[in-house]
Amino acid sequence: MVVKQFQDITLSALGLGALRLPVIDGDDAKIDEEKTAQMVAYAMEHGINYYDTAWGYHGGQSELVMGKILKQYPRESFYLATKFPGVDLANMGKVEEIFEKQLEKCCVDYFDFYLFHNVCEMNIDAYLDEANGILEYLLKQKESGRIRHLGFSAHGEYAVIKRFLDAYGAHMEFCQIQLNYVDWTFQSAKEKVELLTQYHLPIWVMEPLRGGKLAQLPEKAEQTLRTLRPQEEIPAWAFRFLQAIPQVTMVLSGMSNLKQLQENIATFADEKPLSADENAVLLSVADGLLQHMLPCTACRYCTSHCPKGLDIPELLKLYNEHCFTQNGFIAPMALKVVPKEKHPDVCIGCRSCEAVCPQQIKISEAMADFAKRLEK
Repeated sequence: MVVKQFQDITLSALGLGALRLPVIDGDDAKIDEEKTAQMVAYAMEHGINYYDTAWGYHGGQSELVMGKILKQYPRESFYLATKFPGVDLANMGKVEEIFEKQLEKCCVDYFDFYLFHNVCEMNIDAYLDEANGILEYLLKQKESGRIRHLGFSAHGEYAVIKRFLDAYGAHMEFCQIQLNYVDWTFQSAKEKVELLTQYHLPIWVMEPLRGGKLAQLPEKAEQTLRTLRPQEEIPAWAFRFLQAIPQVTMVLSGMSNLKQLQENIATFADEKPLSADENAVLLSVADGLLQHMLPCTACRYCTSHCPKGLDIPELLKLYNEHCFTQNGFIAPMALKVVPKEKHPDVCIGCRSCEAVCPQQIKISEAMADFAKRLEK
């Protein structure tokens, strides 16, 4: 197992994320404890020492199951990470109550790593509101040793992450972002990496395979990659891409079965980072995956012609994300801070925006489809 140094501790370069554990009868809240225990045993035997869970994973059951399984191992044999659930604004005033409950659920006296969960447009104001006392309380837990290392995860855009860092950056020790070869440009991950580097923060990676979408590619793309590395499995390319980014310390993968775990551990038996030429080919593959996205350049000609005053470039950006993830959570989450009168369903289909769009995007059709997808 490849290892990375973080301050004075040695971490496995691959961590086991407990977001997509095996479940029973397709019910996300019913974790298959026997299969999960087998996975943890295999991970322990093969060098994984970092385990990542969260308050809301698997309907609140992830912390319970991981705590139950991990307590069978010596406490010093693993590093456990969980997060304060600011993904739900109702939790913002409950940091002490939740933290104490998390220790109980995870069967531990302290957390090795603790994160502000999913800093984004929806919750940044609440996270930074001193009245909620979140940072103050977590720093006290760190001082007492119940948190060993404090960081944050973020799905928000660059500006949100920078705002958080400007306020709390002096207290953060690491940052977890969505990083893969598609999001290198699609979600501006490259710029986020550069920002975190300015703050001297090591990077934890989530969604290295984009929820599994990068585990299998179109046949032509797979043939291209196999020409360059005949023995390399397709999912491994995503990990090799990350191995070429020096700021990356931890790569988390939400593995759902033993086979996935075995394959990923085999990949992390050694480091084989991509060459510059291989990286260029992989990024061209990413461009191919994104070729059906609407080619909005954010010129904003459209906004001056919209009778409803919609921020069309931003809505199209979220629409592209929603389509690519096949109706994922990021777009609905981002829209929570957008006034209802500025949502895509407000579009009246007048096509005034389309008349001035240099890219000739059928904006009215995109807004209608976006609204329909959100209803589902």
